[in-house]
Amino acid sequence: MQLPMSGVGEILKAVGDFGPFQKWLVLLTLLPCFSLSFHQFCQLFMVPHEPHHCNTSWIRAVGPNLTEEEQLNLTLPRDADGAYEQCSMYSPVDWDLDSIVAYGLNATEKCSSGWVYPSAQAPSLLTEFDLVCDRKDLNDISQSIYMLGMFLGSMIFGPLSDRMGRRPVILISIFLQGLFGVAIAFVPHFDVYMAFRCVVGASVAGITMTILALATEWVGVSHRPKAVLTSHCCFAIGQMILAGLSYGIHNWRLLQIAGSAPVFALFFYIWVLPESARWLVIKGRIEEAKKVLQKAASINKRTIPPELLEQLKPETQPKPGSTLDLFRKKHLRKVTLVMTCTWFVNSLVYYGLSLNVTNFGLDIYLTQLAFGAVEIPARVGCIFMLQWFGRKKTQAVLLILSGLICLIIIGIPEDQPMVTTVLATIGKFTATASFSTSYIYSAELFPTVVRQTGVGLCSMSARLAGIIAPLMLLLERYHPSIPMAIFGSATVVAGLLCFLLPETRGTDLVDDTRDGCPPAQVCEDANSSSENEHVKGKGGGQDNEYTKSTQF
Repeated sequence: MQLPMSGVGEILKAVGDFGPFQKWLVLLTLLPCFSLSFHQFCQLFMVPHEPHHCNTSWIRAVGPNLTEEEQLNLTLPRDADGAYEQCSMYSPVDWDLDSIVAYGLNATEKCSSGWVYPSAQAPSLLTEFDLVCDRKDLNDISQSIYMLGMFLGSMIFGPLSDRMGRRPVILISIFLQGLFGVAIAFVPHFDVYMAFRCVVGASVAGITMTILALATEWVGVSHRPKAVLTSHCCFAIGQMILAGLSYGIHNWRLLQIAGSAPVFALFFYIWVLPESARWLVIKGRIEEAKKVLQKAASINKRTIPPELLEQLKPETQPKPGSTLDLFRKKHLRKVTLVMTCTWFVNSLVYYGLSLNVTNFGLDIYLTQLAFGAVEIPARVGCIFMLQWFGRKKTQAVLLILSGLICLIIIGIPEDQPMVTTVLATIGKFTATASFSTSYIYSAELFPTVVRQTGVGLCSMSARLAGIIAPLMLLLERYHPSIPMAIFGSATVVAGLLCFLLPETRGTDLVDDTRDGCPPAQVCEDANSSSENEHVKGKGGGQDNEYTKSTQF
């Protein structure tokens, strides 16, 4: 929710755009980011590949002195390569041992008494809940349920932060993440595990959305990219920490506690996290807004003119545009459809590569470390690419490169894991940079009256892709190339569609949808009236930030 209020905008300008108060606030918003990537990708390390076979201990009743090899040889069929079948066994019979040895067993059935994991060293999700054979798909399904939690969280916590405020929603989300994150380590059944993961996903979405809103409502427009970029880098560092943490802790329950419990240290936020002054003003809580503004000014060693504080009055929020507004005008309809598609495939390829880290052939810990490390230059490099090449070319080329890399990976032989991993890492780089570009490009393409609605719709499509991406990996059973072929072809198509969009670098942002003008080709009348309105307004501070070009 953006609050177009000249009064609070001028006061925030007097407080300072990025003084010690804002730096301290940004630091507070960064701390939860380290744990977010843990919950996003921790399950990859909790389901390691383990050799397994059916539990055939029934034969011990008639042959208690059999060696393990003799037991397996009598009770398990072999595959074409001569190895024991992992998901089937010979049907138990009521014969004595001599008859079994003499005649052998022929009828087979699926594992009916569970599985045995001969080489398992520490408890994992796979060994404790038997995520093998017919239950193997539950691994990818549970990842989708986590993404569903994020989808629901964005629908619940977004409106809730507008109603209750940023501060309480952040505190509630942190509490839920810590409570259910630790509780996951004690679940007795996999169904309960998936339900708790869904709640954690919702809390992650709540934290992500609300800390971004709180930071942007306090930080000056010229410093916002810095704050957002830093939070994205912390998410990447969190992925690298996850690689080290999972390398040192193999017991999945202990790993879950180690990644979830530290968030409880953030409960000092109850005493130090400020509320958004903009939100307080629009809710009519003027005295509270004055107190928090004066506190911010004192920390920044600035003074707010008393007459400015006296002018602070409640102002109503303008009615936001509806989703239908995005489809009424031809140019807006094109922007909406293309950007929704862009966000969808961006999320699809990002999570498709990230969640497929176990299948690239190299050590999973090193691959995850590389995947986390590559995101930092991707986020930073994105800003320079946007400056040099513009929004449209950057968005289109990054998407096309991501798609082409996925398609190239299909042709790499399985005995070349190093090549596959290097290509996947480059693909993660381009997908990450493309995602960052989408955030900026979307905000500039949609007019102010429907900007939140448009970006919200795009974000919802990305959440849906996050739900679908793990399920796409299930198609590997039909052919290993199918998921990457879908990721690659869809992303190339979306990249080509981006060339239909207007360029927004160096142009004024559009406030409304009048005259049917594309966002980057503002009509002269609209421009002149907009300029006249800006001249009438006092100062060019934070109150006019949404009618200016995005600066980096």
